[in-house]
Amino acid sequence: MSQDRICVGAIAGAFGVQGEVRLKSFCAEPSDIATYGPLTTEDGKRSFTVRLTRAVTGGLGARLSGVATREDAEALKGVTLWAPRSALPSLPDDEFYHADLIGLEVVDTGGVVLGRVRAIFDHGAGDILEVVGGKDVLLLPFTRAVVPTVDLTARRIVADPPVSDE
Repeated sequence: MSQDRICVGAIAGAFGVQGEVRLKSFCAEPSDIATYGPLTTEDGKRSFTVRLTRAVTGGLGARLSGVATREDAEALKGVTLWAPRSALPSLPDDEFYHADLIGLEVVDTGGVVLGRVRAIFDHGAGDILEVVGGKDVLLLPFTRAVVPTVDLTARRIVADPPVSDE
């Protein structure tokens, strides 16, 4: 939770011949990516103002400040874009930024440590937490039934994983 920036998108490549990029937004409302002020690269060395131009297959077409040619745009393929946490909206009590969940300890309802959240996946039917403990990997649906408690202050998640029939 000490992160002062959140990854809000990535550049998927060039779009057209005049410096537009294909932008993949990680925001709940994809177009919000342009409202968080200048976005920076992960290393903080470059900053871009984003102006959305159109919806494109697999994302959004956008113009980034300082990107004028297709070659400039292609050179940015794969670059992640980060917004200051202070520019992002506050979330309701039952919603979380993925960046705040990664690294949290996960325990079962009896207090037994299951591992730590390594990643969050969304394949369309809801978020899945990837929890790694030792050599074990556990995938948990991020629902209130399976994950009844997320305590960001204590940096801990309480989970009630479904019982396997094995």
